[in-house]
Amino acid sequence: MYLKYFDLEEPPFSLTPDPQYLFMSGRHREGLAHLLYGVQQPGGFVQLTGEIGSGKTTLCRCLIRQLPPDTDIALILNPRLTVTELLAAVCDELRIPYPEKTASVKVLVDALNGRLLESHALRRRTVLIIDEAQNLDGDVLEQVRLLTNLETAREKLLQIILIGQPELLRILGSRRLRQLSQRITARYHLEPLSRRETYAYVRHRLLVAGRREPLFTRWALRSVYARSRGVPRVINIICDRALLGAYAQDRKKIGAGIVRRASRETRGQVPLRARFRPALAAGIVLALLLVAAGAWLFSPAARSRNGGQAPAAARRTPGPTVPPPADASSPVPAGGGTAMSLEAALAGAGNTDAASFTALYRLWGAEIPVASPDSGCREGGREGFACLFLNGNWSKLRRYNLPVILELVMPGGGRHRVTLVELAEGSALLDIGGRRREVPLDEIDRLWDGAFILPWKPPFPVRILSAGMRGEDVGWIRNTLDRLEGGTPSPGDPLLFDGDLEQRIMAFQKRKGLIPDGMAGSETLARLLLDLDRGPALRR
Repeated sequence: MYLKYFDLEEPPFSLTPDPQYLFMSGRHREGLAHLLYGVQQPGGFVQLTGEIGSGKTTLCRCLIRQLPPDTDIALILNPRLTVTELLAAVCDELRIPYPEKTASVKVLVDALNGRLLESHALRRRTVLIIDEAQNLDGDVLEQVRLLTNLETAREKLLQIILIGQPELLRILGSRRLRQLSQRITARYHLEPLSRRETYAYVRHRLLVAGRREPLFTRWALRSVYARSRGVPRVINIICDRALLGAYAQDRKKIGAGIVRRASRETRGQVPLRARFRPALAAGIVLALLLVAAGAWLFSPAARSRNGGQAPAAARRTPGPTVPPPADASSPVPAGGGTAMSLEAALAGAGNTDAASFTALYRLWGAEIPVASPDSGCREGGREGFACLFLNGNWSKLRRYNLPVILELVMPGGGRHRVTLVELAEGSALLDIGGRRREVPLDEIDRLWDGAFILPWKPPFPVRILSAGMRGEDVGWIRNTLDRLEGGTPSPGDPLLFDGDLEQRIMAFQKRKGLIPDGMAGSETLARLLLDLDRGPALRR
């Protein structure tokens, strides 16, 4: 409904898992590392827990994509099963034949054991993944534990991953299941996204869906985090409803008010003003009663009954007057005098958004006039530039080694974009409204929450490339990897995105700290160009 209105190619906040929308926060990367480590151990259990909607299933799918091709996977998504039904489901997943309508646990276990021995002889690994494991009955969990007894003289034949909500921790901590708990070789509890990660998550999904310009204001993103607490599924629900609300109101930008309303609607809450109408009416009646009572208490008739004095409640001996501090009316600068120097420079420069893009394009040797605050990426796009809306820290900026646009937030809520021209050890050279200024990093940190824009020049129109695609852009990626790795060109069709190229891209992404999904998107292409030393350097 709102796709064309917001220049989107597809819904950015769909609840359906889609690999190209995968956002790997630091927590998700760490969780994936624990899963990969656990799978490589000889037998036992791997445990992943997290709140509802925190991304456990998405992380599980990412794990499956990264398991080696000699791995057989049995994925159980609905564990509300009996012991017999669970064993039958595992056999079905692994395509193990068994007698139809059998109710014998022994028959199913024997069939499973036979297949595991065959796979072991072929040097294949078998992994059983059980999602929503907190729904497993105690008897079923005990049978799952017994499956780890399927082994040869030297190693276990089955690796088991249990994924569930926090209730799984309590279940596995019970005395009855202590034997199972002792066999867990890797544990990880997936926390929600941080505030910075929430901002980056929203920008990432909009960018993948085709939106290049910012859509949510800074205060809207803060409201999204405050109401979702960083839970990805809740973020998706709120943002999707906010897009619909903005479309219905004919708004091109989404502000905090639209997000607050969207959050109430998704939770089925009555608007605040509607909830308080009865209370407001009662408050008005009470106020009128108090006014009437006061008028009677201070009336001449009431004073005459009290000897001409006001009622006792109104007769108070005045205490000593405490004068206010001498500087009470003088605001104290946040962060001291050093913070005020940068704040004063920003306030004096006015709206710096357009100037920041002009200054950055000039560093690339391009004179691109940017007239309005929101047209920076669009104007650059006409000259072959593209924008990445990212989130990170100084270490990440040093790895990119390209000038970027920092998004600074003033204590009062105003937002400024400034160009990061150079980055030294303890300071940075900023272009603020056309004037350059050396600023200590700790001073910038007071106003910077990690959001930045990376305009760059892609070698071809950006799209996400994945296995099975074919074209000149695929050939460019293959040739670039050949140059960077210094090896001989791989055999086969140079324009085909085959399995070998997917593995090479995944290895490159792991080396660069990117999401190792084997697909070539904007960030992967930017890092390839960075390694080719294309573009102005950020470090001196």
